[in-house]
Amino acid sequence: MAAGEEEGSAVEPEQEPAAEEQQPRSFKDLGVTDVLCEACEQLGWKVPTKIQIEAIPVALQGRDIIGLAETGSGKTGAFALPILQALLETPQRLFALVLTPTRELAFQISEQFEALGSSIGVQSTVIVGGIDTMSQSLALAKKPHVIIATPGRLVDHLENTKGFNLRALKFLVMDEADRILNMDFETEVDKILKVIPRDRKTFLFSATMTKKVQKLQRAALKNPVKCAVSSKYQTVEKLQQYYIFIPSKFKDSYLVYILNELAGNSFMIFCSTCNNTQRTALLLRNLGFTAIPLHGQMSQNKRLGSLNKFKAKARSILLATDVASRGLDIPHVDVVINFDIPTHSKDYIHRVGRTARAGRSGKSITFVTQYDVELFQRIEHLIGKKLPAFPMQEEEVMMLTERVAEAQRLARMELREQGEKKRSRNDDDDTEEAIGVRNKVAGGKKKKRKA
Repeated sequence: MAAGEEEGSAVEPEQEPAAEEQQPRSFKDLGVTDVLCEACEQLGWKVPTKIQIEAIPVALQGRDIIGLAETGSGKTGAFALPILQALLETPQRLFALVLTPTRELAFQISEQFEALGSSIGVQSTVIVGGIDTMSQSLALAKKPHVIIATPGRLVDHLENTKGFNLRALKFLVMDEADRILNMDFETEVDKILKVIPRDRKTFLFSATMTKKVQKLQRAALKNPVKCAVSSKYQTVEKLQQYYIFIPSKFKDSYLVYILNELAGNSFMIFCSTCNNTQRTALLLRNLGFTAIPLHGQMSQNKRLGSLNKFKAKARSILLATDVASRGLDIPHVDVVINFDIPTHSKDYIHRVGRTARAGRSGKSITFVTQYDVELFQRIEHLIGKKLPAFPMQEEEVMMLTERVAEAQRLARMELREQGEKKRSRNDDDDTEEAIGVRNKVAGGKKKKRKA
């Protein structure tokens, strides 16, 4: 079948059809069935995104896909719709497996599957660490249509859960494949590939094409079609990016200044460590901001709780480590602040990709201290542009230092108290339950400050 052969290798001429189809009228034009088109409409997906235009028709023809697309480009829809359409044609349990690097992303993908497949009764199960294995085993025993999993916990179930196997699997998706491999899940992925059918469809989505991803592609995909949306690293046009050059000892004061300056917006603030995320959240709460942390040392329930409060706009500031920097679609982030500069320049792209999504505009501000100059230059080199400085009133920042110093002192004491509580109770605490700690710490003198 020469035509089919040609299509598989046709990565080069791919640009032409894309140019013709640049303004697709609807998902129906891509070959999506009516019931799923209605589901897209209910979700507010009016027109397909670039990666969906490229990937969906090819996937519906039954081809393997490598999708290269920037963060926030609608990748989940690009693989969920073809899988659901195939499921409609041949209903079957344990039909598809989606592998993802983080727990949060797994829950988010599950939400999209449930939303798109609600009218056709699709059941999905999330299998990730940090959650009781027994309840997961029961969920797997019910044989859902779609499993969304992190590789480690899935291997655990494949090896230890009686009666569970993936021998009938029809679709495998590896989302954020570059990150799955960067997190050293290679051995787990190999184990999974060994126990699933060779005769299956495989979709591999990645923001970057690393050597590891190429190796995985050769091992897992048959004659794939490449759907690339952005060939180089880029940030969205509607994103206004700034930097601030500051002495590192005044970082907290500058943060408070910016939050006051841009009050009324929702913020996502990235810190490099769990400890700094927690400390900064406590600091901001001491100053009356509605800040909430999200990091790896919190239990899964608390992480989801933080995320949901932020999504529901009950909190306007989410402080996070890079665990949250990729894949999470939180629609209303107005400003991303890189409080700690990322050590890997590529992480910068993913962090600032939390704002200016789906055609909206947004701002990002990166804090650059005397120790970060080289890292910052690497970021500018990667995105191919020089960033402007964010306009600041230095004297106004300096007026905040006294209040900030007092809030820092309280935050340190609360952190210490939380650490002791955790040791005694062996449970983790987040700022939501740290209310009242302040009063005890300060011996009741500071009761006038409410969290």
